[in-house]
Order: sequence, then C-alpha cells, then structure tokens
Amino acid sequence: MTIAGGIVIFIIWWWIAFLAILPRNVTSRWEVDDDGVKGADPGAPVSPQIREKAWLSTKVAIVLTAITIGIILSGIFNFRE
Repeated sequence: MTIAGGIVIFIIWWWIAFLAILPRNVTSRWEVDDDGVKGADPGAPVSPQIREKAWLSTKVAIVLTAITIGIILSGIFNFRE
C-alpha cells in the first residue's frame, strides 16, 4: 500500500461519512416560526453546522481508513490475485 493509496481511501471514506452525517440535526426554515430572514427558501436549513459535521466526518474517516488499511496490510483480503 502506498501513501497515495491511503490518501485515496481516506478521501473516499471522508465523503461517504460527510454525506451520511450531513442531514443530521437539520431544522428547515418552514419548521421555525420566525428566523428573521425574509425571502429565504423554506427548505433551507436554519443552522447547517457544516464545520462541526466536517470535523465529525474527519474523525469517522480516520477510524474507517485505519481499519481499511489494517485489513489490507494484514493480508486478509488479497487484491492482487
């Protein structure tokens, strides 16, 4: 396994985790009585919390990348044959 392969595995796991975590704890504008923004789309989130979700995605991706690289390096699965 090369460093480039590890980076690719991390990026794939990061995007999977980010897209899975993204819809958590989202309140749409139509669910709030008055959010103070006139003309905003009713389906837009009031507080998307992207930074917190990106950090959580990074933590999850690090764990999943370590597990994946451990499995690959242990030889349980041989992708060369």
